[in-house]
Amino acid sequence: MPKVVVDAMAMQRALTRITYEIIERNKGVDDLVILGIKTRGVYLARRIASRLQQLENVTVPVGDLDVTPYRDDIEHDAQNEPEVTATNIAFPVAGKKVILVDDVLYTGRTIRAAMSAVMALGRPKSINLAVLVDRGHRELPIRADFVGKNIPSSQRERIKVSVSEIDNRDAVEILKA
Repeated sequence: MPKVVVDAMAMQRALTRITYEIIERNKGVDDLVILGIKTRGVYLARRIASRLQQLENVTVPVGDLDVTPYRDDIEHDAQNEPEVTATNIAFPVAGKKVILVDDVLYTGRTIRAAMSAVMALGRPKSINLAVLVDRGHRELPIRADFVGKNIPSSQRERIKVSVSEIDNRDAVEILKA
């Protein structure tokens, strides 16, 4: 039986806190863009952008980032550079302060792939990482700048993030292997 560790209200509070931290760390929202990592990171990114709009009265551009072609655990044709196909970013990232948003930070491999995808689009001024859940067990030296909740877990457990936009509810659960 899954154990709910973050309910809808706690998720909303965590995203609000992350939003305030983003504003503080960046001294506002000038030159800020948000990229949600597919799939659930996209919806979390949109929620953060919506909250930024409410707080700062500024629309911060939001894009969807598909990191699949940049994953190091998937074989690619050595002759061809990877192409980001399901990415939807209608603005330049060069010279911008990029906030990457993902649901769970685990090994760091998805974030490494995301940074490669961003760099292929242009050279940003900076890249920061916002995650709803940091569960530890890093394989790469990557850490989140903004964390909703640290949830220590064993490697045999799975963290499942549900978002109402696609799962009809907001929750974070620990699933036993």
